[in-house]
Amino acid sequence: MMSNRVGVAVILAGGLGRRLHPLTLVMPKPMLPVADKPLLEHTIEWLRSNGVRHVIVCIGYLGRVIENYFGDGSMLNVKIEYARANRPLGTAGQLKSAEDLLSNHDRFICLYGDSIYEFNLNAMVDAHNAKLDEDNSTIATMAVTQYTAKLDYGFMDVDDSNRVIAWREKPEFKGLINIGCYVMERDLLEFIPKDEVSSMNRAFMDAMARGRSVYAYKIDGRFWDIGNERAYMDAYREYVERLGDV
Repeated sequence: MMSNRVGVAVILAGGLGRRLHPLTLVMPKPMLPVADKPLLEHTIEWLRSNGVRHVIVCIGYLGRVIENYFGDGSMLNVKIEYARANRPLGTAGQLKSAEDLLSNHDRFICLYGDSIYEFNLNAMVDAHNAKLDEDNSTIATMAVTQYTAKLDYGFMDVDDSNRVIAWREKPEFKGLINIGCYVMERDLLEFIPKDEVSSMNRAFMDAMARGRSVYAYKIDGRFWDIGNERAYMDAYREYVERLGDV
């Protein structure tokens, strides 16, 4: 099957970044430096390396900082447009704000602006297209990866009389997690209310409840979720080390 590349991506960059206060009180989280450039610049360069030349950035909180830095995208050899919201709308609500800018696109990439990705995006697009050929109800493919979490405490199982029947000391739980990168059909936007706070999982669950299919794509690569100060510093240190090697 010939590959049908996706030429436009929507980056959700309008969050408040509360978990990274005070760093994000004067700077939006996607603009935090990771080595020699802002987090968002790493993301845009990754998209460009995968053939995406048109980027729509959904902005809100301190959005002017992002606009002033990237402008029309020419410095990165891409086209950048902005979807602006005057209040927090949640992940799906941010995406909905870009609806008019997506009017000429049947399919697009959507990703979160507070993560760094290192995997083959084109292979994920190919997997999505293959699912469309098999299942015409397909509405989205999400990137997932294996994740292991270890509890810091003993996990106690009790029966109806509160008798302890099992003691699992600091157990591990494993599963696939959503890493916030999607290939989407444009009609997913129909499941997102306009000008309302709405989460991505709500949009997906509503679509699936109406018979639409969502598939997972297990990435062969890495990603960093810059969700808190520790995660941010881990990514920062690794990219500084890479810069030092250069």
